[in-house]
Amino acid sequence: MFDQIAAYTNKLVADRSALPGEIAIAAQDDALIADGYPALAQLAGDVLARLSCLGLIAARPSLPFADFLVARAPRKESFIVPRDTETRTFLHDIPFLRREELGSDPAPAIARLLGSRKGVVVEGMGIVASGALTIEQAYINYSSVFHSTFVKYLQDVLHDGFVLPGEAEAFAAFRRDWLRPLSADGLAFHCGPLADPAVILHEITTVGRYTVERGLVDSFFGNISCRAGDVIYISQTAASLDALAGCIDPVPMDNSSTFGITASSELLAHRRIYEVSGAATILHGHPKFAVVMSMECDEVGCTVTDCWKECDRVRLLGDAPVVAGEIGAGGLAKRVPPVIAGPRRAVVYGHGVFTVGEKDFAEAFRAMVEVENWCREEYFRRVAETLKIGP
Repeated sequence: MFDQIAAYTNKLVADRSALPGEIAIAAQDDALIADGYPALAQLAGDVLARLSCLGLIAARPSLPFADFLVARAPRKESFIVPRDTETRTFLHDIPFLRREELGSDPAPAIARLLGSRKGVVVEGMGIVASGALTIEQAYINYSSVFHSTFVKYLQDVLHDGFVLPGEAEAFAAFRRDWLRPLSADGLAFHCGPLADPAVILHEITTVGRYTVERGLVDSFFGNISCRAGDVIYISQTAASLDALAGCIDPVPMDNSSTFGITASSELLAHRRIYEVSGAATILHGHPKFAVVMSMECDEVGCTVTDCWKECDRVRLLGDAPVVAGEIGAGGLAKRVPPVIAGPRRAVVYGHGVFTVGEKDFAEAFRAMVEVENWCREEYFRRVAETLKIGP
């Protein structure tokens, strides 16, 4: 169990969602185990002891965005409600506790909130997330809260500017120190066409890991596939993109086998994209600035109430079309394929990016980098307009 605690502590540090040295993980094994930063480890153990789940993470995020969202919220509110698909599908909303609500022992209040939600923001302390059966689930839920609060805060700044002391300085530090240049430099891709199953499996595993390492996903989610003849090699549903060995299914294009049962929930979307685009590879990730910008619609007088499903308008972010579509329910299979064939990239409202490669994964990966970089630049351009400052 201590090996798992160390592994997920390292993941939180590697993906830069938590501050090194301010992470604690608790797990229920034969006995309750809590390890990490002492104050948080004590809290994690006390909270987990009050729950029926088996894993819990308490950590201070590497960015102050969640705390800023709490401070910016009206005093009568006790939930953050981001609009991204991650929150809509998995989190629903993110409860929070203000500093003055914590008292001498915050564990009971945190446990009460985690009884009905997967993660909670504790002002001045961090994010606490539970996992029903595993530490991995707690890691996923922590990452989802971090991702959703990141997206929500960037949207709020874009719309409302800075309203709290210290926000401008923290935002500048985020842009200067936390963000890193995003590129495909230094990565090796196998030149296509990709036909040998062993080569395909190795390349999917490698590129999945690249996608996580370059920060193009939330947690380790996304999906990836390669078509060779009449077979689609696709990552399994809920598989970690940075650990795909043994988690890739060969599925016939005509769905004439049962392999599709464990394949990604977006198998239908991948199949339709291959049918209309003639591509050889597909990559799907959740880069943060693309998610933010996908929800910035300038339509005036719109009567659509459910933008995720009902909007039939196609917008553009640079040369990438933006469409609506419900994930995992066939919606993306209807909306993405018609728009992706030409530009070889498409953005899904509030969700993420699909890109395709003609022969191999190099083109698909670089296209995703290009989309995210364009969205990053456009975001800061619009922020400069909002705040009436230089770019």
